[in-house]
Amino acid sequence: MLKRKIENVLKEWKNTPNKSPLIIKGQRQCGKTFSVRAFAEENYKHVVYLNFLKNPNYISIFNGSLEVDNLIIMMSALLGNEAIFVPHETIIILDEIQDCPEARTALKFFKEDGRFDVIGTGSLLGVKGYGKQPKSVPVGSETLIEMKPLDFEEFLWANGIGEQIIKILKKCLENATPVPEALHNKMQELMLQYTVVGGMPEVVQKFVDTKQMNAVLTLQRNIIHSYEDDMVKYADDKDKPRIRECFQSIPKQLSKENKKFQYSVVKKGATAAKFVGSLQWIEDAGIVSRCYNLELPELPLDGNAMPDIFKVYMNDTGLFVSMLEDGTQYDILQGNLYGYKGAIFENLIADIFIKMDRKLYYYHKDSGLEIDFVTRYKGGCYLVEVKATTGNTKSAKTILSHPEKYHVAGVIKLGQYNVGKVDNILTIPLYLGFLLTEY
Repeated sequence: MLKRKIENVLKEWKNTPNKSPLIIKGQRQCGKTFSVRAFAEENYKHVVYLNFLKNPNYISIFNGSLEVDNLIIMMSALLGNEAIFVPHETIIILDEIQDCPEARTALKFFKEDGRFDVIGTGSLLGVKGYGKQPKSVPVGSETLIEMKPLDFEEFLWANGIGEQIIKILKKCLENATPVPEALHNKMQELMLQYTVVGGMPEVVQKFVDTKQMNAVLTLQRNIIHSYEDDMVKYADDKDKPRIRECFQSIPKQLSKENKKFQYSVVKKGATAAKFVGSLQWIEDAGIVSRCYNLELPELPLDGNAMPDIFKVYMNDTGLFVSMLEDGTQYDILQGNLYGYKGAIFENLIADIFIKMDRKLYYYHKDSGLEIDFVTRYKGGCYLVEVKATTGNTKSAKTILSHPEKYHVAGVIKLGQYNVGKVDNILTIPLYLGFLLTEY
């Protein structure tokens, strides 16, 4: 079984006095149901499980009174011996809760009642066109968290890299000293594997069990097809073709020299007015994230962001690679990246930052200045350059040479090389990106 960080989040929630029901949102197939059910079976004597997507009949439980005693009666009647309710020993799981908005409204009454712990999960919560919205969102009566696919550290755990090895990596980063060669080579290999496998749990498990990349690719493309099916099934009719066109344009968008998202790449003659809602749908579904251009590369980043100028990255690197042409996996594992090398490694670092809950920003000026990412690190503004090969950092050095104009603390250069530091330019291998946790 894959070890997930959400396990600790769930345990902390369980041990919180007077806690609110928990809502876990996240893109489809990122492991929400599996993690919640495993946690429930391990930590509670009794588990009552309702999946509104698989069993629409369960929706009728919440059609009448939302008083907790009435809900218990209805669940007991419908589930029979599967439903055992013992105060403080029973947890109720409301899976795909977006399909039953009244169940989400009922969270307020479960909170007030206090006898039972409740967790709801949802894949398309808040996505335009999906289901009905609850009459009353229980503000103050629910705790909302977002779950993502496995991050790189969880991928390392799945592949036998334990905390002792990660401590060595942290020490090398903190002291700006090279990672020992044998470990460095192993980590580079794992980083390339993560680039093509990504973090979808079923995909990672298949990779760990079989190491068969053709089976991995099949699973990934099945997930992509399921996302496209969602776009057709749940979006508003007028938006359905536009959403798919937006989604399918992402590889083309990232292969451009200037990776700014352009609606004309989606479709000839397309405009923001027609397609902006379609892109928002994909983002709300947890599939992509926007990376906003900055007016100036300085803090506060959000205050300097330009909302209408952005790049778009896939939230999972493996799914992104699966959308590229056949043979790309092999090329990446061999280090032969050709024209897509910039897009692949930029999306890799975007994946890492997204799963760290970092917002994405970049800096581009018509004069030619181009910085892949800009982020807050150790209390300062840092430029982040991603190099598939040993490229230069001309734009970053230009910015550093004008401290009177740009308030930047330093540069972090990520690529296929070891740790080193010259002045305020820190060079690190791509695989250390997940340790840039100091805000």
